[in-house]
Amino acid sequence: LKKREEGVSYVSFFLFNRLLLKANRTLVELFHIFVFLVRFAGSEENMVAFLLVVLLIAGTLSSYEAQSDFSKLPEPYRRGVELALEQVNSHAGVQNHFLFFKSLSTHDIDAGFGAKYFYHHFHLKPTRCRKGATDANHTKCPFRNDRPVIDCGMCYKTFHGVIDEEPKPYIHCIHKPTLTKEMISKRIDICNKMSYSTGSASVLLVKGTE
Repeated sequence: LKKREEGVSYVSFFLFNRLLLKANRTLVELFHIFVFLVRFAGSEENMVAFLLVVLLIAGTLSSYEAQSDFSKLPEPYRRGVELALEQVNSHAGVQNHFLFFKSLSTHDIDAGFGAKYFYHHFHLKPTRCRKGATDANHTKCPFRNDRPVIDCGMCYKTFHGVIDEEPKPYIHCIHKPTLTKEMISKRIDICNKMSYSTGSASVLLVKGTE
């Protein structure tokens, strides 16, 4: 019995720490969740239910955080993400529907006369919905944690808030495990040239800031 209690305690602290890192909640909030779950899992019969509750909370908070992060993005960045999602989800090799996961970095410059240039580095994550799902969202389509995220780097010009067709928006999305430093450097070079070649007073990015 003592060994079982020690096992429950170890698993509880481990999952609690995972929740702290994953959910980006305050220590006090997660401490209350942790105390409740430890009490709930006081017996062997409740252990399975305890683990299911913890995993459910982790998945729910992850989806909520991603949805919240997307809604907090300025509109020009949201439009860029939607453009990337359209491209990724229409790819022949994609089987599951992808949704926005998190933003890693953003850069923009005002070129004047209503024109702006944007660069956005972000991750897309596969969901449990099949490719082609209609009205897909983070509630309807929970994330899968057994597949790698897609790393995206894109840049584009907007004119009075609308993404311009010229120059053509540059979108580079690839599964993160296959992303190389050379690919990242190429992204930055292309985006710097995009803003500089059209007469902007400065480049969009400084190499090495990614």
